[in-house]
Amino acid sequence: MANRGAARKSGGDGLGVTSGLRRRLLVMLITPLVLLALLNAWFDYRSADNVALQQDQRLLALLPLLGDSIIGEGLNQIDPPVLLLAPAVEEFLNNAPAHAAFAVSDADGKVLRGEPWLAGLAPTTLEPEFHSEENSGITWRIVRQRQQTVLGEVVVALADGSDPRQQWARSILFKVLLPNLVLVTAAAFAVRWAVQRALKPLLDLREAVERRSPRDLSSIDESASPEEVRPLVNSLNRLFGLVNAQAESQRRFIADAAHQLRTPLAGLQAQVEAWAQAANIAGPGDGTVRLRTEQVNKLRGATRRTSQLANQLLALSRADARSMQAQPMQRVDLKELCADMLETHLDAATAKRIDLGLDAQAVQVMGHEWLLRELLANLVDNAVKYTPEAGTITIRCGRRPDGAFLEVEDDGPGIAPAERQRVLERFYRVQGTQGEGNGLGLAIADEIARVHHSHLQLQPAAKGRGLRVTLSFAG
Repeated sequence: MANRGAARKSGGDGLGVTSGLRRRLLVMLITPLVLLALLNAWFDYRSADNVALQQDQRLLALLPLLGDSIIGEGLNQIDPPVLLLAPAVEEFLNNAPAHAAFAVSDADGKVLRGEPWLAGLAPTTLEPEFHSEENSGITWRIVRQRQQTVLGEVVVALADGSDPRQQWARSILFKVLLPNLVLVTAAAFAVRWAVQRALKPLLDLREAVERRSPRDLSSIDESASPEEVRPLVNSLNRLFGLVNAQAESQRRFIADAAHQLRTPLAGLQAQVEAWAQAANIAGPGDGTVRLRTEQVNKLRGATRRTSQLANQLLALSRADARSMQAQPMQRVDLKELCADMLETHLDAATAKRIDLGLDAQAVQVMGHEWLLRELLANLVDNAVKYTPEAGTITIRCGRRPDGAFLEVEDDGPGIAPAERQRVLERFYRVQGTQGEGNGLGLAIADEIARVHHSHLQLQPAAKGRGLRVTLSFAG
């Protein structure tokens, strides 16, 4: 449970690191595009400013020509003065009539010819004065100047509504900001896609490591990783190799020690069993004889536990998933296997008046027969140990819609939900458990289940009391 939690945590951290890297790459690539868009807008404004300056100079050049265009008064004082527009002024007014205007005013500000809205304060000096004024929704660039004409001193004014700075201010959203925004958005999606594709080998490597079992220390394929990631893969493979070598050394030591202990322990157990049988036959006798009989029986129990521990350690070493991968599986008859286990444990169950039953259907699976026999033996042995007298144990096998199964159910004390995952750990025993045991039976069974690409399911028995342990086979 702890290992799976750690894997989830490392997976979340890996995702955070990858997301952070993706964000940094996006920021690093999009920021220059945004800066270029702002720089482009600034250059557009500077270009509009230069064009506006040229437009001011053009208005300034046309202003004297407008004053010279006045050639006389009207027939009376009510009529406007007579104008003969210079070709340049006439061209300016005719090219864009909606954005060009002029006015001739007297010293009092009365418009004599031209647009009345151009009447304004006369310049205080003889120098031309520029203004920007709004009229009819258009911002006009206006230049006014006092000039001496045939009418005397008048104020002439020229107005240009095509000020490039005004046009820039109007079109900046559609011609600069909006296209650049679309460009930056499209670039963000393109960069995100490119970054996602570029980081896919790294994400695949992370997922491959995250999906691994804590016991899977096989090497990662370096050729499937990009060149930049191969040093990391190489380092991981080297680490896996060191850990695997250390674990293999420990397994060999446990297997060798258990194997070497089996023979002397078997001899010791046989001798102690003979002593215990002789002491029990001798009868209770006096106090000294009873004391010696109790001591011999305790010695017999300790010898049995030690011998069982050696056998379980050897079985655990032989059942390791990595060491079994190279051995081919064979077809195993589960019904026959269950019948053998019933016969093997019938005497022990009868001694406790336990109803040991068989509910088996004919079914075959691909697996290692001796390992499945060891698994079932551990499950039945545990059930006989912990089921109280006059209890019930059922060995089952058969086929369900999702595949074949092997199951042992009892009506003993059961295991609390919080403890069901921990009892699969090696040498772990639930506190307060009665009876003898080393805490290896379920660990060995779970290791064998992993060899068969499955896992043990620990659930309450059908009546809500006891324990049901199930091994499911795929297919």
